This record gives sequence, structure tokens and C-alpha cells, in this order.
Amino acid sequence: MKQTEEYYYGKMSKDKQNVYRAMLHGLMELSDEFLIPQVPTTDGNWLYDVFFQLRLDHPEIFWAVGFKYRYYKDSPNLILIPEYIFDKNKIREHQRAMSSRVEKLARAAKDLSEWEKEKYIHDFICDNVTYDKLKKAYSHEIIGPLGHGVGVCEGIAKSVKVLCDALGIWCMIAVCGNNPEKGIKYRHTWNIVRIGGTYYHLDATFDNTLGNSDKAADIRYDYFNLDDKNIFRDHEPLIAPAPACTDGDHFYYKEKKMSFTKTEDVYKRSLQAAKKGKMLTFHWRGGYLTRAVLDELLDLIKKAGAEKGKVARIALNWPQAVLRLEYVEDGQENVTMEEANEGEQE
Repeated sequence: MKQTEEYYYGKMSKDKQNVYRAMLHGLMELSDEFLIPQVPTTDGNWLYDVFFQLRLDHPEIFWAVGFKYRYYKDSPNLILIPEYIFDKNKIREHQRAMSSRVEKLARAAKDLSEWEKEKYIHDFICDNVTYDKLKKAYSHEIIGPLGHGVGVCEGIAKSVKVLCDALGIWCMIAVCGNNPEKGIKYRHTWNIVRIGGTYYHLDATFDNTLGNSDKAADIRYDYFNLDDKNIFRDHEPLIAPAPACTDGDHFYYKEKKMSFTKTEDVYKRSLQAAKKGKMLTFHWRGGYLTRAVLDELLDLIKKAGAEKGKVARIALNWPQAVLRLEYVEDGQENVTMEEANEGEQE
């Protein structure tokens, strides 16, 4: 069942593929240095592109964080000297721990359907990983989320891919650029998965940073199986090509019939939530969520609460038109604007 989807390798020229294979072999062997034959260029950026994309294809290689290289005039070969984050004994120790962790997690989900496996991985991240605002070095690697329970988007996306690979789900890591004009200082990383033969965006980091309690009912699915149109409402353009995600019909809330197009449905479900004292999370699909539409929805939510003697506390993910609300008997009504992945956009 276990496979490693080498999406970026498949998009490379033959020259880059040859270098990729030599790098992969040397890194897996934990070599201090190794020969890369027949390199067509000594351009460090060219080499780094191969290294960077190899590490997206193989996030299980958590120990290699950079490299230096030597070359000799008139020689087609090059010596690569990798930089490792730990000494070799520590790397092997972590390798054993990571392999055991991934195998144990995969074993629990091996008999599930593709969609259920995807949800299992997503929920594991949301339940067990805390976003690391300090951005420790290992939080960028699988060792952060899977070993320490902390991670940033890169480490989380790598962990999702490692678990997808272990469970036989096609998965790649998508990377977008930063945008200083919007206050986005860092690249952001998430996943594209193939479920039922169709590609979808899955951003476990954004959902992780929206959920703010340890209750399973509070796990968010605002970024679970989005199409291109919706993911890029609050994600920057990709820095490398990726499969087109054109299907918007299997977005999580739509699948669960929690994507509403009629205001009466919002009112009816809000009334149920107020009566039962349960949290309600829904997606608005009845046209663009303008300020006027939002005001109408908020009035209906408020009206439903008033009928049960309660007030609503509402969290709004405006770009994705998702509202989460719970009713309380005391206090003031409030609306909180949520911004997913705040640590990446500070």
C-alpha cells in the first residue's frame, strides 16, 4: 500500500531527474558527501530547485536542510556536501521513531475509504498538532508535528503527505509565494490530494489554526477539498505548477449538507442549535457573502437565539464564507472575524 508520490520528479527535465536520483540516494545513505555525475550546470539556484522539490516529494527526509558543493573546472561531475540538522546517530534514532509513528497511525486507518483516510489524517493534525508561533527548526519537518506535536505549515503539509503516502492516497505538497503588500511575509504550504480520481486542495494548517478547542466537534473543515476558485480566495498563487482542482461539489460542508443557499435554512438550523445548545458551523453558498447578505444572516441568527432566550457568539471566516456559532444564555452577542494561519500572515 505504501507509495511515495514523486509529483515534482515527474515534471523535471531528464538532467534534473538524474541529479534528483543521485541526491536522493546520497541523502538516504546519510553520506557526508557524494558524487553527482554529468551535471549540466554549476548554477547553485538550479541545484537548489532540484533539492527543494526532492524534499517536497520526500518529506520523510527530515534531516537534510541544505547543502554546499564543489566542482572542478572541465569536469562534468560535482561533489555535493549535505547539511544535516542532527548527527547521524540522532538521525537514525529519529528515523526509527518516525517510521514507527507513521506505521502506527496508518495501521489504524488502513481499512477506511479514501475519503475517510483523508479525514482521519486531517483530524489527526487538528487534534494533535499545535501551530508553532516560535517557528523552531524542526517544526518545518515531519519531526515537529509527528514527534513533538508542534509545526508550521511546511511541517504540517509534509506530515500530511507522509501519512497519505503510507495510506496509498495520491498527495503532493503545494507552495505559494509571500505577498508583503498584504502583510504575508512567508511562503505558505498545503496539500493537493486525489480522491476518487479527482484533485482537491486540503489545507490542514488553516483548519488547525481556526479550531481553538480540543473538542472533536470544533474541528474545522473550511479548507477540506476546495477547488481552485475557492482556495485562492485567501491563498497566494502557486510558485510551481500543480494539477487543476476543478470540482467544487465535494467540499466538506457541501458533502455534509451544511452548505446553505437559502436564508430560511440558516434560520432553521440556528433555531435547532439554540434549542439543543450545540455549536453550528455552516457554509454560505447563496451568492457572494456581501456585507448586506452577512447582515441578513446575522439578524436571522440573532432572532433564532432570542426565541430561546440566548445570544449568539459567532466566528466568521469571510473569504470562505463559513460561520461558526454557539448560543449562550448570558453575555453579549459578538462577531469575531477569523483569519486562518495567523502565524504565517503576521
